[in-house]
Amino acid sequence: MPKSDAHTSTDATPELMIVAKGLTKKYGDFVAVDGIDFEVKRGESFGLLGPNGAGKSTTMKMIASTSQRSGGELRILDKDPNQHGPEIRAHLGVVPQQDNLDREMKVWENLKAYGRFFGLKGAWLDNKVTELLEFAQLEEKRNSKTDDLSGGMKRRLTIARGLVNEPEILMLDEPTTGLDPQARHILWDRLFRLKENGVTLVITTHYMDEAEQLCDRLVVMDKGKIMAEGSPAALIKEYSSKEVLEVRFGSENNKEIAKQIEGIGERLEILPDRILVYTDNGERALENILAKGLHPVTTLVRRSSLEDVFLRLTGRTLVD
Repeated sequence: MPKSDAHTSTDATPELMIVAKGLTKKYGDFVAVDGIDFEVKRGESFGLLGPNGAGKSTTMKMIASTSQRSGGELRILDKDPNQHGPEIRAHLGVVPQQDNLDREMKVWENLKAYGRFFGLKGAWLDNKVTELLEFAQLEEKRNSKTDDLSGGMKRRLTIARGLVNEPEILMLDEPTTGLDPQARHILWDRLFRLKENGVTLVITTHYMDEAEQLCDRLVVMDKGKIMAEGSPAALIKEYSSKEVLEVRFGSENNKEIAKQIEGIGERLEILPDRILVYTDNGERALENILAKGLHPVTTLVRRSSLEDVFLRLTGRTLVD
């Protein structure tokens, strides 16, 4: 998507877009964010991962300059959001988890009305609306009411709306929740294009494959703290193995058979329905299991994923 000159960057613009040191947020005695440190560079796609209650949304609100921190340091675009909130927000784009479009307005009207909130108007805004409709692949739906759009179209419109002020940082909270695979991939393509044009992305997501696809670097949060930080590939290498062998012997047998295959692979994880064998060679691990005279009901060898890392760091207990 081409950039116009609404917010022209200068050579003085800092390379670090977001810097947090000891960032803390408390609600009474409850510590939602507990002294975290991280940095986000210009043009980077940065992810915040964690289970419900990990502190992701609270961190996003502080970055968005809509919630003041309780302690530590936070600088957005080299400014303190506690003191320069409105100035920072003028350079941010926000895509909330739930689409909050005006359902009765036409597609183009949603973009134009939002642009006016930033004081944008005239031919510049009209051209920007046309540009964003093209970017979001919604030209043919220009005069449709928002309520008549599919879920994927609404999501693309919400992202387009967040770009109307040409933000330097675009914040996306669960950008593809509820979308079918085709709509997700179209949205991923749009986000890749933004990144190629130098927009800094800050993303929260529950989809580990999405984090692997979109994030250059990410942090895994749990209970207000950062458990790990790095690129998806680096985190997989540090916290998991090259491959994972999944074997099922029946729910009643898995725990007992796990004792017999102890030592095969780097480590085992016993789940109610299957055993996970973390190893550099899944086929060889399976051969070793079969050599013991054991015959799994089902087997699967797959590459290790970010989901394996996430569950190892945050646990498999469901958090409401």
